[in-house]
Amino acid sequence: AMLDAIQWDSDLIRRYDQAGPRYTSYPTAVQFHDGVGSFDLLHALRASRRALRPLSLYLHLPFCANICYYCACNKVITKDRGRTQPYLQALEREMALIGQHVDKRQRIEQLHLGGGTPTFLSHDELRQLMGKLREHFSLLDDDSGDYSIEIDPREADWSTMGLLRELGFNRVSLGVQDLDPKVQRAINRLQSLEETRAIIEAARTLQFRSVNIDLIYGLPQQTPENFAHTVQQVIALQPDRLSLFNYAHLPERFMPQRRIDSGQLPSAANKLAMLQGSIEQLASAGYRYIGMDHFALPDDELASAQEDGSLQRNFQGYTTHGHCDLIGLGVSSISQVGDLYCQNSSDLAAYQGSLNNGQLATGRGLGCNDDDRIRRAVIQQLICHFQLDFADIEQRFAISFRSYFADTWPALQQMHRDGLIELAEGGIEVLPAGRLLVRSLCMLFDRYLGETNQQRFSRVI
Repeated sequence: AMLDAIQWDSDLIRRYDQAGPRYTSYPTAVQFHDGVGSFDLLHALRASRRALRPLSLYLHLPFCANICYYCACNKVITKDRGRTQPYLQALEREMALIGQHVDKRQRIEQLHLGGGTPTFLSHDELRQLMGKLREHFSLLDDDSGDYSIEIDPREADWSTMGLLRELGFNRVSLGVQDLDPKVQRAINRLQSLEETRAIIEAARTLQFRSVNIDLIYGLPQQTPENFAHTVQQVIALQPDRLSLFNYAHLPERFMPQRRIDSGQLPSAANKLAMLQGSIEQLASAGYRYIGMDHFALPDDELASAQEDGSLQRNFQGYTTHGHCDLIGLGVSSISQVGDLYCQNSSDLAAYQGSLNNGQLATGRGLGCNDDDRIRRAVIQQLICHFQLDFADIEQRFAISFRSYFADTWPALQQMHRDGLIELAEGGIEVLPAGRLLVRSLCMLFDRYLGETNQQRFSRVI
């Protein structure tokens, strides 16, 4: 039943496709404010330590050798490999400071190195970094954790992959975006299919547990035909997971995007055609739609977690480690410890400066109140499992669902009439036609949306 879990309805998509958050958290990072600082983080870590909660670590490594014009990440473009040392020293200070507030019995179940380009670091630097991590945190050494790293195939080879496996990584995520040379030139990311294939073959041979590939639709020079060809070539590589992101062109917010000629961007109709075509290609190749741009083969952990109800969503995206407290290290990184969210300064000099002075670099964040917790649970359930049991929420939070969300009811009834959801006495089920639009459903439960400017978000589709 899950294979035909998406039903394409162009009319509904046109009506319900609006700009909105991706809900890697609720409340979203837009709500963070500077009233939260390192004291709050240490306080939250103390509660985490007392409960001996397992941990997930995220490390942000911002450096890239080349700029990709579509990119909206926090990054530093440089050819100067010397810039990594001062950054690694700041990271090590941060590990030491945070590590003092973590119990050695708190296992690191999940680790993710993102960026930027983590493989911008030299082999020695990667060894140094992982050595320090193991010094300050209880990394698993039996290969049972989910230890992943983002890889730019242009910055890695067989020996890099061998080193990463030796250092304990067992999952990789590869940025591909598009394989058509015309598109690649328009986004300044020339990367051959061979380079990508070599990394995947290395990963398979070295027994990495999982390979993820990222693609983006809506880039300059893309057409439904040439994108279908990219998707076909990627399916032939048989990644375990695949992410299909919608390119959001926001040149006023992201400088590099000003180098993209908006006249070369595909029309809205062509973007929809690309999405519909690739969903059909992936479904017929046996990929499951997990939700929110993510696909996985049926035997992948994400697919089985969705089936058994344990799938969750956090700043790492969909995860099977939602029960962990998440500690973010590095510039712009976000932590989620209990009901506290906090984010490090996004400015490299400020981040390094704080840590050189022996201070944590926490810049902003927020603590969840009761209303946030209820809405977070509702959104999490809908976005991960496409269904919601009212009684479950009522018992967990001692509320009456119907009266708590009375103001949302008319919009839910409208979605029911439109065939996006089944709204019953006991709960909500997202129907096949509503799955691609689950973000629009979640937005009904977002108390902050009316208050924020919608322009800050990418469109749902």
